[in-house]
Amino acid sequence: MPQWLEVALRTASALVLLFIITRFVLGSRQITQLSYFEYITGITLGSMVGFISLHPDRNWMYGFVALIVWAVVMAGIEFFSLKSKRLRDLVHGKGTVLIKDGKIMEDNMTKVRYTTEDLLEQLRQKNAFQYADVEFALLETSGELSVLMKPNKQPITPAHLGVKVPNQVEPQTVIMDGELVLEGLATLGLNPGWLQTELDKLGVLQENVFLGQANSYGELFVDLYDDQLKVPAPSSRELLYATLKKCQADLELFALSTQDEAAKQQYEQGAGRMKLIMNSIEPYLTTS
Repeated sequence: MPQWLEVALRTASALVLLFIITRFVLGSRQITQLSYFEYITGITLGSMVGFISLHPDRNWMYGFVALIVWAVVMAGIEFFSLKSKRLRDLVHGKGTVLIKDGKIMEDNMTKVRYTTEDLLEQLRQKNAFQYADVEFALLETSGELSVLMKPNKQPITPAHLGVKVPNQVEPQTVIMDGELVLEGLATLGLNPGWLQTELDKLGVLQENVFLGQANSYGELFVDLYDDQLKVPAPSSRELLYATLKKCQADLELFALSTQDEAAKQQYEQGAGRMKLIMNSIEPYLTTS
């Protein structure tokens, strides 16, 4: 067998085996989520594959055996780490507190060899440009810095204001590259007939749609291949809310214009009930 062909076969075989081992040992974690131990494992496995590929004068079986043994050992360590916190802390390490109660922990920074510039850089990446705004910061084993801002520096949420908002349901893709995606429609309980009706309202053809998504409110958003064409955003919720407000205003107007006290009272009660209903459903009709 020509040497170049042997090298090619060795490389292809080693890459297949390395892919299988990596998926089995590391799973779907990203590079930034790897611990030091897993990072070292990746380097070692890569070195072994390079040895298998570029040394045709050596028995390739030795390299494959080394890869398999290393993978088995790694899988065993990962398995027992799930069962034992002590082993998990030994292998993967533990997070280190760098800021506690707004105070920088200088001793902990020295332990992890973290400089002031490193800390400030990581804080800026978390949109914390002033360390005094941070209540707590933890350096994770992956090297990522988790930051908790002080209560008066945290963004205001609807919960802080006592406003109830509806739960957001994941939008579904119903058109992709001009093709109908039946699974997305089925997830929302919709059908192709509904989709065609919505496309007719927008005045576009399905084959001209690059991407189309629908939400749980029955609203369709589309992006066309032609970037020069503008498609109006769905406004069914806003129209419904405006209609309800008009009904409430009409009831209040009727109450003011009638001379019949009984009718005036009925109109006022109806307007009051309508206002309560609108207050309860407003987050669902005005949140886009």
